[in-house]
Amino acid sequence: MNDALIKEFQAVVGKENVMDAEPDKQAYSYDSAVLDPVIPELVVRPTNSEQLGKVVALCNENGMPITPRGAGTNLSGGTIPGRNGVVILTNAMNKILEINEEDLYAVVQPGVVTAQFANEVAKRGLFYPPDPGSQNVSTLAGNVAENAGGLRGLKYGVTKDYVMGVDFFDVNGGLVKTGSRTVKCVTGFNLSALQVAGEGSLGVINEIILKLVAPPQDNKAMMAVFDSIDKASETVAAIIANKIVPCTLELMDKKTIELVEAFTKVGLPTEADAILLIEVDGHPAQVADEAEKVIEIAKKCGAIDVKAAKDAAERHNIWEARRAALPALARARPTTVLEDATVPRSQIPNMIRSINEIAKKHNVMIGTFGHAGDGNLHPTILCDRRDKAEFERVEAAVDEIFDVALSLKGTLSGEHGIGLAKAKWLEKETSKATIDYAKKIKAAVDPKGILNPGKIIGA
Repeated sequence: MNDALIKEFQAVVGKENVMDAEPDKQAYSYDSAVLDPVIPELVVRPTNSEQLGKVVALCNENGMPITPRGAGTNLSGGTIPGRNGVVILTNAMNKILEINEEDLYAVVQPGVVTAQFANEVAKRGLFYPPDPGSQNVSTLAGNVAENAGGLRGLKYGVTKDYVMGVDFFDVNGGLVKTGSRTVKCVTGFNLSALQVAGEGSLGVINEIILKLVAPPQDNKAMMAVFDSIDKASETVAAIIANKIVPCTLELMDKKTIELVEAFTKVGLPTEADAILLIEVDGHPAQVADEAEKVIEIAKKCGAIDVKAAKDAAERHNIWEARRAALPALARARPTTVLEDATVPRSQIPNMIRSINEIAKKHNVMIGTFGHAGDGNLHPTILCDRRDKAEFERVEAAVDEIFDVALSLKGTLSGEHGIGLAKAKWLEKETSKATIDYAKKIKAAVDPKGILNPGKIIGA
């Protein structure tokens, strides 16, 4: 990176928004995946749309790889920079441009923090359901780029279900407008869908139009306690088979329960082999009816206790405990390998049994939690990457977890994306023709291959 080019970037975004000092660059060399960091040549922070488009164009003119980055909370290497590349920080573009209460949509810039947006929407009596675990820091463009899910995905869907349109910059800095503020829109190709889960490999997001919905009138949270994880997983399948779709249906195994309770001290039953955290919502009569049925099903499947939250404080404690699962597990060992292998809901019992067998086979510690109601489990391997022999066992275990998930007609990723971490397995789930087709699209819109190179489909 020569001084003349740095000055060109400074002329676009201001000297204070161009970082080329080594400590600054190191801060943007990694994300939450267990992968080697890559230090970028430069970090650039545009503060408005015009600057963003010019930065993208300037990178393309000079053949410099671009990695868009919001908060960097992603878990598959999606924001690890390309070599000799530029990280474009979008967190300064953090305005909610519109919340339309009449037509139920919002328009946001890419750097708006997810939870802050949801709170602003709630103040207007509306609801934005996607709630990734990182919502207090993750940004909405990052959610779109990874198609983030969350605890409410079972009933309300994931980020893609709320994207009505995405305006993004192409590799030449041209503004591509897609989607609409209308409920229906079939104008042209569905280009916004290419940005959802695209991980910044086909464009750089500038604005997003998001659908809003009415909030539920009532809710009821419950905790079902089991002396066997098989009984807990069978309860998940039974609830869904009985045509009940809870707002949230989460599972924690014994290891996770113990570590979360040590971390939060909210009163989780550490003697349990597994717990299910369940919430139903909707019309008050529906909530009462479904809560009663859920309790009945859980007891029939072998729950030794089912506790319903008495008030808002108890409900809050239940969900705070679930959201603490990852940080609690991460405290146990130096390295945390968090996966999100996902299977059809009916296969949850088989998947959990297989995870436990894999842990024993490879002598690794795995705590399993996750969105059991939609089949999205998070087997979390706790280890020390510095121990070469142990980490080889971890990598073998991860291979087997993915193989089992695919054999059960599942997927490599329910919500974390493919990024760099899972690209090598992609053909196992899809086909060579699928990857070749994606590469042709990539080559057409990004001839120099500078848009977040290496992600999803490899080099």
